[in-house]
Amino acid sequence: MSARYQFTGATAVAISASIESGIRTGALPPGAALPPVRVLAAELGVSPATVARAYQELRQRGVLVTAGRHGTRVRPRPPVAASRSALRPTPLPGARDLSRGEPDPRLLPTLGPHLAALAADAGPPVGYSHSGVLPELAEAARARLNADGVPASEITLTGGALDGIERLLGAHLRPGDAVAVEDPGWANLLDLIAALGMRPIGVPVDDEGPLAAGVAAALAAGARALVVTSRAQNPTGAAVSAVRAAELRTLLAGRRDLLLIEDDHAAELARVPLHSLAGAAASWAFVRSVSKPFGPDLRLAVLAGDATTVARVAGRTRVGAGWVSTVLQRLVLALWRDPAVTELVHRAAQSYELRRDGLVAALAEHGLTAYGRSGINVWLPVADETSAVTVLRDAGWVVAPGALYRIAASPAVRITVSPLTTDDLIPLAEALTQATNPTPPPNFPT
Repeated sequence: MSARYQFTGATAVAISASIESGIRTGALPPGAALPPVRVLAAELGVSPATVARAYQELRQRGVLVTAGRHGTRVRPRPPVAASRSALRPTPLPGARDLSRGEPDPRLLPTLGPHLAALAADAGPPVGYSHSGVLPELAEAARARLNADGVPASEITLTGGALDGIERLLGAHLRPGDAVAVEDPGWANLLDLIAALGMRPIGVPVDDEGPLAAGVAAALAAGARALVVTSRAQNPTGAAVSAVRAAELRTLLAGRRDLLLIEDDHAAELARVPLHSLAGAAASWAFVRSVSKPFGPDLRLAVLAGDATTVARVAGRTRVGAGWVSTVLQRLVLALWRDPAVTELVHRAAQSYELRRDGLVAALAEHGLTAYGRSGINVWLPVADETSAVTVLRDAGWVVAPGALYRIAASPAVRITVSPLTTDDLIPLAEALTQATNPTPPPNFPT
């Protein structure tokens, strides 16, 4: 695609704008290779330094990525708005899409009755001077966090977990700073760090969370922030255990040069105890989104932390978005208070656990070790991601390649269990087994 795209510009700014235009229109799709610096410079009649500056500016903004001997490419999900069709490969007709990482819509609460109740009791319009966190929501949020052992005397709200993490990093760090993240880890977070001009340092993760030795190495390498997923880690399903939490607390105790961010995005869906790191470092924040248990369209997360950290996030919100809609706050509060919704979320957690554990067990019967201690995803190591994804696609299954989530971790694929039924588990396990050990063509030398 990039070979057919006509780059333009005589300055670094103009060349950068040309590349962004190509991304917006889909002419430069995610992953597309860009011409080498000297080649493009010759085509445009400019100096190599001019093209190099354009590439560097786009790399710092997270639009491009240097892929070693593969040259410079458009990031898999660059922070440039494009048509959605350009961001995802088109699955074959009839294929089952297990790549999206979304909750099962059949297990999300119906919002209509609660919205109707809010409409019937809307009250007078809310003005700018009365915006902020509703006291009744704050009280309910504190109770829910305190029940899980998270100190929540200071809280604010953000437009989802990633919005909260972005505000935290923006308030504490600067472009060029290093952020320690789980490897493999949340693809959206890796994209965000790149877009902020920061550097990720990968920390190996196992079923019990980030390895203490990996965190220590990241701190020694100059990490200014550490992001830890409490439970239902994306993509591996890891959950921080009591033993691992104690190790990390000891390691982080007394650190005044580090921002600790804890993400508990799955909350009630995790089905494992929460072993929080809250307060382990002087600057800390605990973020809990409502999207996974109650619906992705509910863009709200509760953020607790030390007084300074919460005040910084609240202050940045006030001069930007202003506040999280009080209509949304009231809707979330109604969902929290509804016993039927609470029971539905409980059944959803059980259902995900049944499907996730069932797939891991079915794979084990075929001699494959997969990971999925909590949450809605299963992580399966493979020798070759491209081959595995292709074989599965041809068999009618779409999975996410592990490259989206990895820094230095080994190849794998991520399977979201939300669209599965229990009847799917055995045929899917067989397809995954074939994908990890493909049968060579006849007469192919082995």
